[in-house]
Amino acid sequence: MHALETLTIIWIGVLIAHSLARVTRLTPALFYLFMGALFVNTGLLPIEPGEFISGFAEVGIILIMFALGFEETTSDFMNGIKRSWGIALFGGLAPFLTAYSVALYFWQDSNMALVVGLAMTATAVSLTLVSLKSEGLNKTRAATGIMTSAVLDDIASLALVAIIIPIATGQAAAGLASVGIIVLKATTFFVVVALLSSWVLPSEPKGPLHFIPGLGRFGIAHVFSLTRGQRTLVILIFVMAVAIGSHALGLHPAIGAYMAGLILREEYFNNIPKTIPGTDDEDAPEDFNNIKRLIDDVAFVWIGPVFFVVLGAKIIFDAELLISVIPFIATMTIALITAQVLSAGLAARYTGGFNFSESVMIGLGMLGRAELAFVVLDIAYVQNQVLTDQAFYTLAVTAFLLNIAVPLGIRLWKPYFVKDNT
Repeated sequence: MHALETLTIIWIGVLIAHSLARVTRLTPALFYLFMGALFVNTGLLPIEPGEFISGFAEVGIILIMFALGFEETTSDFMNGIKRSWGIALFGGLAPFLTAYSVALYFWQDSNMALVVGLAMTATAVSLTLVSLKSEGLNKTRAATGIMTSAVLDDIASLALVAIIIPIATGQAAAGLASVGIIVLKATTFFVVVALLSSWVLPSEPKGPLHFIPGLGRFGIAHVFSLTRGQRTLVILIFVMAVAIGSHALGLHPAIGAYMAGLILREEYFNNIPKTIPGTDDEDAPEDFNNIKRLIDDVAFVWIGPVFFVVLGAKIIFDAELLISVIPFIATMTIALITAQVLSAGLAARYTGGFNFSESVMIGLGMLGRAELAFVVLDIAYVQNQVLTDQAFYTLAVTAFLLNIAVPLGIRLWKPYFVKDNT
């Protein structure tokens, strides 16, 4: 199937998903996943999406995470990290131990159990934040708590990948050096982002750049004033540069995109000169709200949703095999929901100082499993045959059900959350 035909079918699915979301008053992300699974199992979408669609989907999740970061403030995010260490620690440890124990009980293979635990550890924060946005809850303290703990969780999961995958595949033994390199790379990325936010983007004199001739009073607002009509393009180039940097240092590009949105402040857009010096251009510049509306449209309507449709298309149904693993799926799903909601919720309540309704929302928001889970499945099942067919189907369907539980749980808990936080 030609890539353009595939993209057209995906967009038709996105349109149908939006219609179903309006009728059911549920988040569109749930129906994006459903349409992907439906289309691939009815033959409308290919099993392998191809390089173009895969790349398009990757751009989609990058734009989604940037748009979500664009709505957040840096101070709220930093305060959230201080409160979220416990959520990341206990909210990651509990599902790992739960999935490991269930897998070891079912299949009696410690290497397989390690991979299963790893696949079920990291939170799919993009799905959660899109679900919160659709319910108008993406600017709440709970949303910030989920995002910050998920970033910490992502770093820890990368370290676990470096440790567990070589052990499970028999390639190498774990070493402190490999773990230290992962932590060093992640720390380097966040330091670079902090320097960008403090010294490079602001237009007021600040930091050592103040002493460099020509750069002391030059920031992002001046770049915008020189690129009238192309400010959105400048922003997207900046986002992609940060995303590429995060990927080069071992983090998912979407984390870099979120951080890029986080450090772009509204004040940078409001202080742009009305005209370009030395020209007769007197048109009003693109302001923050117009740019934000454009980015939201691209991220949440026609590029971002492709990621979720492609993600849903990972589920290929084999009726006989699927029936045989139903007990495994049911046990794994129920155990993970219980462990994740309790561990993250209790950590939010007693280490983060969130109230009861916020803690439950954080527990529900940490249920999603997507990007890293399927990366681990690909490495362990496709590339190294560590997982059996039964184990692979169990994890793939469990991840799908956990993803469905996120928007449903948020939707059902929203009335209690709003009542306690208004």
